Formats: sequence, structure tokens, C-alpha cells
Amino acid sequence: MKSLPLFALVASATLLAGCNDAKVAEKPLNVVSGHIVMPATPDGPAVGYFRVQGGPVPVELAAVTADLAQRVEMHESKKVDGVMTMEPLARAPVPAGGELVFKQGGKHLMIWGINGTAVRAGKLPMQFLFTNNNNERILFDMVIKPAAEVGDDAHGTSAH
Repeated sequence: MKSLPLFALVASATLLAGCNDAKVAEKPLNVVSGHIVMPATPDGPAVGYFRVQGGPVPVELAAVTADLAQRVEMHESKKVDGVMTMEPLARAPVPAGGELVFKQGGKHLMIWGINGTAVRAGKLPMQFLFTNNNNERILFDMVIKPAAEVGDDAHGTSAH
């Protein structure tokens, strides 16, 4: 009879462990953080960095847009033969349960012509477009930070 409570305890622990695995797998695709660094000169592009949490299935980030900016492009900085280069990105993979990070010195957004209203508000509303069955769109307000001081390499490469 003593084995019945022990069996119940083991079964409960196994079920709870399964629930935790299910919760991890059920996390939705989401933009979880991000910001924009304004250019040092008014005619230059701003740069955007962010982090996307992957959902239950792998997807690709196909585009990022903003109604209050003239143009937004995804780029990637890479070191090729000892020289930093920058190339446009058509898509960026978001692994299931993983993350996609756009950060200084790697993948990043180039943003031209941010509307003064957004700059004064300190945030730029952006749409993140993904390639999944629903062509999912996630809206996220990117915080706008002032230009880095002269000498700082806010864009992650001097190729900008």
C-alpha cells in the first residue's frame, strides 16, 4: 500500500514537468525589446536594435516598417577578410523557442527620415512582418535614443 502514494507523487511530478514543457512550447512569437539610436547628423540614418522571442514554430522576419519613417531596411555587418562590410538582409530566421537579435556589430535596422512627431514622443511605432501561415504582424514601439557622442560607434561599424 505504501507504493501507491509514491506512485502518485512520481506521476504528479511527471505531469507537472510536461506542463512546464508545454508552457515553453506555447510561448508566442513576440518582439520583446528594442530601441533606435538617432544619427549624429540630421541627414544620416538612425539605427535600430531589437530582440524577437521565437514562438512554437520557426519563422522568418521578412520586413520591418514604420509609417512615421521614410524608409526602413534590415542590414547585417560582417567582417570579411579583416574588413567590416554591411549588406542588406532580405529575411532573418527566428528559431522556434529561440530568439533573433539585432544588435550592434551584427544585424540591425537602418531607418531614414524619422518624423519629428515620433522623435518628440521618444518612440517610433513599428510593424514587424513574419513569414508564417498567417503572415503575422507584430506592432512594437521602439524607444528613440539621442545620437551617440562623436567617436562612439553607435552603428556597430564605421561603414555607415
